[in-house]
Amino acid sequence: MRRRIIIITAVHEPSAQYLADAFKSLCEQELPEGWEWHWVIQQDGKSDAVAPHVPDDPRVTFRQGRPGGPGVARTMALVHADGEYVKVLDADDQLPPGALARDLAVLERDHTIGWTTSRVLDLMPDGTTVGFPGDPENGPIERGAVLEHWQANDFRAQVHPATLFVRRDLLLALGGWMALPASEDTGLLLALNSTSRGWFTSEVGLLYRKWPGQATSQEAHTDVAERDARMAVVEARARALSYFRWRYPVTE
Repeated sequence: MRRRIIIITAVHEPSAQYLADAFKSLCEQELPEGWEWHWVIQQDGKSDAVAPHVPDDPRVTFRQGRPGGPGVARTMALVHADGEYVKVLDADDQLPPGALARDLAVLERDHTIGWTTSRVLDLMPDGTTVGFPGDPENGPIERGAVLEHWQANDFRAQVHPATLFVRRDLLLALGGWMALPASEDTGLLLALNSTSRGWFTSEVGLLYRKWPGQATSQEAHTDVAERDARMAVVEARARALSYFRWRYPVTE
């Protein structure tokens, strides 16, 4: 029986045009013998504008739901996550060759690691890529390290939540993504780091598309009052999880 990695993608109408590039990057992934991927695309809303961009492939599942933001869409997609691991892939991003196999190797090798992240390059509109300094060293990320860095660096984590590869049972135990209008993936990252050790891979694991229509480029994303509120609840959740001392893996 083949084992599965579930790729979860939230999509809305403006980003649907990039699904073909994301699909191409998935098809270029090489996995170990006995493994396969299943791509679950969840539209944030219901319309006829996204479906034409969804690849016609038996490895792809497309669903729609009432709008609630990308976090809600990803969490709703978990009902179709019929595999041991979940990989995040935003509709407008791409996976470099080898990214899935590297993530998988870490969690298969070390069962004390709950999640992985990797280096990111910004994919610019002209096709060039841009990196940035400050990545941690290749290797484990201990519990609490992300929250500590995030607080000291104006709410910026040292690893990117759009690169998350996570054990499905751990993701479900934390309730999926936070119910926030933005930063829902940062909230999940900090919750994961409060409860389990992670891993950072220094090889590039994501091409993060920069384009005018992306959610993080919208004016509402930087509204100071809303941003402060989002960061406050993200931090409170992470601290509460640390306080209650729930840990992965669970030991008796």
